[in-house]
Amino acid sequence: MSRVLNFSAGPAALPVEVLEQVREELLDWHGIGASVMEISHRGKAFLGIAQQAELDLRELLSIPANYKVLFLQGGATAQFAAVPLNLSLREATADYVNTGAWSKKAVAEARKYCSVNVAADAADSKYFSIPSQAKWKLTPSAAYLHYTPNETISGVEFHWVPETGDVPLVADFSSTILSRPIDVSRFGVIYAGAQKNMGPPGLVVVIVRDDLLGRARAHVPAVMDWRAMAADGSMYNTPASFSWYVAGLVFQWIKRQGGVAAMEKLNRAKAQTLYAAIDGSTLYRNPVDPACRSWMNVTFTLARAELDADFLEGAKGAGLMGLAGHRSVGGMRASIYNAMTLSGVEALIGYMRDFERRHG
Repeated sequence: MSRVLNFSAGPAALPVEVLEQVREELLDWHGIGASVMEISHRGKAFLGIAQQAELDLRELLSIPANYKVLFLQGGATAQFAAVPLNLSLREATADYVNTGAWSKKAVAEARKYCSVNVAADAADSKYFSIPSQAKWKLTPSAAYLHYTPNETISGVEFHWVPETGDVPLVADFSSTILSRPIDVSRFGVIYAGAQKNMGPPGLVVVIVRDDLLGRARAHVPAVMDWRAMAADGSMYNTPASFSWYVAGLVFQWIKRQGGVAAMEKLNRAKAQTLYAAIDGSTLYRNPVDPACRSWMNVTFTLARAELDADFLEGAKGAGLMGLAGHRSVGGMRASIYNAMTLSGVEALIGYMRDFERRHG
């Protein structure tokens, strides 16, 4: 069997070692005679899987003891609602920074539950840059400030953490979590869908500071109440057990690679190599402000849009998958999450150069 190089934005590539381990354990997990998908989430076997996954994630991200780690369902999109429902009252104001498509979705959802102040909006740059914090119009008494560290569609990324004083900082880390070290203590809440750097779809991880629990509105569904979910070990209802199990294997794989510091070194090298190839070309262009270029999602356009279909067809023939840009913006996008190797990026660059020689 020949595997393609998968540049999809999500669901994204998983480490081959992890997939091989899943295959080996799929029918009979550690000699119990059943698959992880078939066993009770409250049984000893799965509780061990869940506990180890949390311990490994805490170690990888150096999560302080005064933070709860939740493994929930609904993806990051469910947290667009859970954040205001857990952190604000109806009459409260929450600050949001709008840097692209996923920020916009978070803003639209939050507006159903509280007053939203868009403290900064990157519309003037067509969402290819990030306004400096000096230009943000913050609410001193905001319930929280929400931002999206990495916008997967446009390929824009914060390479700095906003300063919010006593206002809790909330971040959707779906596409950058575990790609480098982060100082969790600077955040009130971090949430991240699993299907990019952690595992398969069906799971979202929420890391929430203890003092922010218990603020949920009285009528919030229990499955969206962080305190209720924390009190039951993320098992108030049946969890996404298979996705949780695979995420745990990914955490162990990252530890074997040298942890998030090693991931940072690799991811920096991959991104720099690919951007250098784009910048050195006459056929390809990246529209993002160089100070805000994403390490995870490298977007680019061809000088002649009529070549897009030929580029993608040729890429498919070369074993390169998932390079089409998001349907809302077009162009190309190479998502180079943790599981993508440097040699995979170099193979993409080789194809791009060959295509330019033939069509440039």
